[in-house]
Amino acid sequence: QVQLVESGGGLVQAGDSLSLACAASGRTLSSYSMGWFRQAPGKEREFVAAIRRGDGNTFYLDNVKGRFAVSRDNVKNTLYLEMNTLKPEDTAVYFCAATSAFLGREGLSQGRTYGYWGQGTQVTVSS
Repeated sequence: QVQLVESGGGLVQAGDSLSLACAASGRTLSSYSMGWFRQAPGKEREFVAAIRRGDGNTFYLDNVKGRFAVSRDNVKNTLYLEMNTLKPEDTAVYFCAATSAFLGREGLSQGRTYGYWGQGTQVTVSS
């Protein structure tokens, strides 16, 4: 079993950058495919990015491609989401999640694929 704790959220202005971290404990992060999801007030949870275990392939929501980058540090057992050129519509609670599955983008973009979730960190982008 793995425990996940996000950090790095905050209030920024449009155009700014922010880096989120997801610290894992209990199991080695390299054993898992990892995802980032977000949920804005009154909206459904939305896939943002994922990084697959083993080959490290990454997948992104279309409207964050080129602005966001997901990475992992297996030594630090930490997942990251680097967010650049932030927009007000990026405002949401961001969650990291872990799964032992080895899937393509379609599978890793589904919340139900993941068995472990963090508590979330708030990102607010002002215009």
